[in-house]
Amino acid sequence: MDTPLSTIAVVGLGTMGTGIAEVLALAGREVIGIDISEAAARQAVTSLEASTARAVGRGRITERERADALARFRTYDTLQAAAGAELVIEVVPETYEIKQQVFRELDAVVSPTAILATGTNALSVTRLAAESQHPERVLGLHFFNPAPAMKLVEVVSSVLTAPPAVEAVTKLARELGKEPVAVGDRPGFVADGLLFGYLNQAAAMYEANYASREDIDAAMKLGCGLPMGPLALLDLIGIDTARTVLEAMYSASHDRLHAPAPVLGQLSAAGLTGRKAGRGFYTYDAPGGQSVVADPLTPSPEATTGTGREIASVGVAGSGTMASGIAEVFAKAGYTVVLAARGQEKADLAKARIAKSLERSVSKGRLTAEARDETLARITAAGSLDAFAQVDLAVEAVAEDLEIKQQLFATLDKVCRPGAVLATTTSSLPVIAIARATGRPEDVIGMHFFNPAPAMKLVEVVRTVLTADDVHATVRAVCTKIRKHPVDCGDRAGFIVNALLFPYLNNAIKMVEEHYASLDDIDAAMKLGGGYPMGPFELLDVVGLDVSLAIEKVLHKEFRDPGLAPAPLLEHLVAAGCLGRKTGRGFREYARR
Repeated sequence: MDTPLSTIAVVGLGTMGTGIAEVLALAGREVIGIDISEAAARQAVTSLEASTARAVGRGRITERERADALARFRTYDTLQAAAGAELVIEVVPETYEIKQQVFRELDAVVSPTAILATGTNALSVTRLAAESQHPERVLGLHFFNPAPAMKLVEVVSSVLTAPPAVEAVTKLARELGKEPVAVGDRPGFVADGLLFGYLNQAAAMYEANYASREDIDAAMKLGCGLPMGPLALLDLIGIDTARTVLEAMYSASHDRLHAPAPVLGQLSAAGLTGRKAGRGFYTYDAPGGQSVVADPLTPSPEATTGTGREIASVGVAGSGTMASGIAEVFAKAGYTVVLAARGQEKADLAKARIAKSLERSVSKGRLTAEARDETLARITAAGSLDAFAQVDLAVEAVAEDLEIKQQLFATLDKVCRPGAVLATTTSSLPVIAIARATGRPEDVIGMHFFNPAPAMKLVEVVRTVLTADDVHATVRAVCTKIRKHPVDCGDRAGFIVNALLFPYLNNAIKMVEEHYASLDDIDAAMKLGGGYPMGPFELLDVVGLDVSLAIEKVLHKEFRDPGLAPAPLLEHLVAAGCLGRKTGRGFREYARR
């Protein structure tokens, strides 16, 4: 297996196979493209011609490099063409029967020293290798879509794989400009093992009518910085493909979080498999199209508006980073703001924090000095909630403790005028339990801002079963005025973002506990393979392990799903005082400031 892998066969010329062929051809490899469909082979050539032409137009390659790459790509309709290949990568449909047949036929065609790689992201590499006459040369080589753009390649070893084969394809991946991550054989590997559980929960959330498809996707894009929302991503991947991956994961883990949401089976059975069919969770302009078009489920502007209450002045309760950030957002939008804390000194410090934030915006050219002064002049620092007597909207941003919030809302009930809207920024507590601390629960709603409030565009608008319609309409209108994107959700643990985010983070911790992959490999896999701005362990250390554990406990208590139980490693780190960046040590160690 000590070979340069200069001639490589790609079996299956769909989107992924064509993308892999392009990467190989541009890297100077002779590429043998094989597909039983002549139409697929022609389409692969056409796609390669078009993509390389775009690359020339963007200055990424020269015309000569394009011509050479196209000359290195030849297509055939029989596996016999792979006879001279040193590496064969199969990316045929995701079923054992088809893949096993390919491997059996390749055994009779290729050299005994040739490496056979499966592109599966769901099936057992070990099971596929066992069908081969030379299982030691079989491994997984999992590219991500689109292969030319995505940097991650998971190199998957079975218990039968020979180390030289792993070393050879790992070297190849680096020569292709990819980042190889070595993993063991289990469904989903690292990236998809974490990603598909999250996608499945998003599908179940939509199926339960908890939130609209648009709000679920917007929440995860704006709240987590993801390149795509989960339902749009399911449409891109293929709903049938996603269901196949989840079935394989569930058969191995028996974790309910991996049991495919029924809606995935229903859509698949109906042929509504996503973009490739022209319709999945969304409707597209054509089969294979990328542009979403309106359909009967698309919300109309009239459906999200209503007659609300007049809001001119806002009270913000709290003295921490979130409270001062929210006060800054409202003041920038032209509202008169009262920032109240426990004592005048704390209130003044919170206002001083806002002044520093505004000054940074001026120094970066984002704000004029005049706008800074006008914004600061709209904010009054107060040492008591009594200053909220005439505000139209009171926003609570104090500690995430139910008893503290209930006491504060009982005070707001006495202080605020009749008709004032009372909002809590809780991220995990039941809004109804806070509302019932007042004598006017119909005026209470959740407004979950994300940190840092001046920068983050998302606000989760949380209605309880008692929230009045005009209160909901008021808060949505206010969100628009302060240039935030409101998403509607019901009053249950985690709302949209945390209910989808924290089980994913918890599952990443379980991977480390099980010694399946390292912190660095998991973080790299999710950033390079999933397009996440931060890996799960980077994010956990930033959020705070104590905060993360508290949210995990709330989710587990609410949904009673064993798969949501906090990972023991997380509990142990919190017990040891390793809370992340704020203590200098969490999953990683940090320099003290």
